[in-house]
Amino acid sequence: MELQTISQVSKHFSVSTRTLRYYEQIGLITPAKKEDSAYRSYDAEAITRLRQIIVLRKLRIPLKQIAEVLQSAEARVAIEAFERNLAEIEDEITALSTIRSVIKAFVEYLNLRGTKFALPDDASLLEVVDSLTVSKINFKEEKSMEDLNKANENLNKLADKDVRIVYLPPMTVAAAYATGEGCEGKALDMITQFVTESGLLTIKPDARSFGFDCSKGAAGIGEPSHVYEVWVSIPVDMEVHAPLVKRTFDGGLYAAHVLRTWDFEDWRFLREWVNASNKYDNDWDSPRWISPETVAGQGFEETLNFYNYIQKGGKMENLQLDLLFPIKEISFGG
Repeated sequence: MELQTISQVSKHFSVSTRTLRYYEQIGLITPAKKEDSAYRSYDAEAITRLRQIIVLRKLRIPLKQIAEVLQSAEARVAIEAFERNLAEIEDEITALSTIRSVIKAFVEYLNLRGTKFALPDDASLLEVVDSLTVSKINFKEEKSMEDLNKANENLNKLADKDVRIVYLPPMTVAAAYATGEGCEGKALDMITQFVTESGLLTIKPDARSFGFDCSKGAAGIGEPSHVYEVWVSIPVDMEVHAPLVKRTFDGGLYAAHVLRTWDFEDWRFLREWVNASNKYDNDWDSPRWISPETVAGQGFEETLNFYNYIQKGGKMENLQLDLLFPIKEISFGG
């Protein structure tokens, strides 16, 4: 099997290049390098390992446990990890079975009562309901990868409780952009260097940082960015020198969701939540700043706890992202 580039692997498995690099950093996969190229490539062994990781992630196995399983030659390690997850799943099956029984009882009770709504005043029933601690949908046994993907889709779908509505105020930012393979990391490194050398966090400890794809015809989910831009908020009168540029952001309303375990499919789930909302409209196509150098991106990936991230050396292992999707309130008036 010929070596595959990181872009080829990203597209084939619908896994972002940043996720692949994160897996490398925590030791889950090891890329190879062609003799005449400085770019990452993957051999058959790495591809097989990545396929195993994807399957285990879809089975809701945490990355820490996946590392334990794949880095050990002992079946005992895998058995212990799987048994821990089975115990959690059994608890959820029991809880969901109880919920189903209680709801059925409610339906039967209300059918007997007629049109007037009233729940049964039963203290023991309240105790049963109050004790439920369900965190996610029951994951049933699947027989194929297609079924596995379908189940994973249902599990990851966002509910109202998973999305926050936030307002980003107008701000002045220093912006860095990069192109080509690894452009996300290159742009972030430029901003990190600027923040460190300028002493920005001493001047503005509440600085916020945002990144976004600004490719012409934005890259699809699972596809690598061709151009990526990173911002950091700065005082209005602060000087910014090339290659960075200064931008003015107009502010706006966003639907926010924390990126889960570096799964950039969350962008698609967030978009679906916005499109299904009866309170907010998708506002992706309304520019909120002017960018002569790049195509204006619309959705942000905000670095959470940016101050702490920089203080710890700007390492990817400490990077946590909030996905921000531009929205506007639906107007019901005339």
